Amino acid sequence: MLRVHVICEGPTEEKFVNELLVPRLISRGVDLRPSVVGQPGKKGGDVSYERLCADVKKRLLGDRQCHCTTLFDFYGLKSDFPGRSRAVNYTNPRDKFNTICSHLNAALKNDVGENSIRRFVPYVQMHEFEGLLFSDPKGFALAIEKPSLVALFTKIRNEFQTPEHINDGPHTAPSKRVIRLFPPDTRYEKPTLGALAASGIGVDVIRQECPLFDAWLARLENLQPLPA
Repeated sequence: MLRVHVICEGPTEEKFVNELLVPRLISRGVDLRPSVVGQPGKKGGDVSYERLCADVKKRLLGDRQCHCTTLFDFYGLKSDFPGRSRAVNYTNPRDKFNTICSHLNAALKNDVGENSIRRFVPYVQMHEFEGLLFSDPKGFALAIEKPSLVALFTKIRNEFQTPEHINDGPHTAPSKRVIRLFPPDTRYEKPTLGALAASGIGVDVIRQECPLFDAWLARLENLQPLPA
């Protein structure tokens, strides 16, 4: 069984991995072990390179028989995060993704070494976790018991080539769009409703609609056993 530590941005992503991805990959011989970035008990959210690097080093150098990957949003990354200042110049999410992942990999290589970095799989969600939920606007709305939002969610989705194209502006990021549409007497509880919506939509639909996410999962599914 291959151990893969998944360093998550926050409890939403951790819950998503535990509830949807762990059961799926365990059948492929891949044991995902998610945890929130930073110190235990923290809510996450501040994915600075310093915090992430400390976690990656702890996993890769402390467990020589594991792999390590990440699950955090492009939206909200600080300007000094490796590759971000270059990635923002691209409009295509694949170009952004490739740029930031290659820079992150290069930065970590300096800190964990050439041998250990081979066990690292960088992944940055374009542009936010909620983007995945727009893979199925109707399923999203019904899963969170907001059928009145089906048409509005569908309108947002239809404005973009894929859910991963929904951009990351302070007012246009996927979660900001969702929050703005919620009735004034309710609020979007991200950890609970986000995971609930993802479960209602299903991983297969998300993979069909989000090619970068699909490629990440495929890479994890096809990891090879490490030499003894």
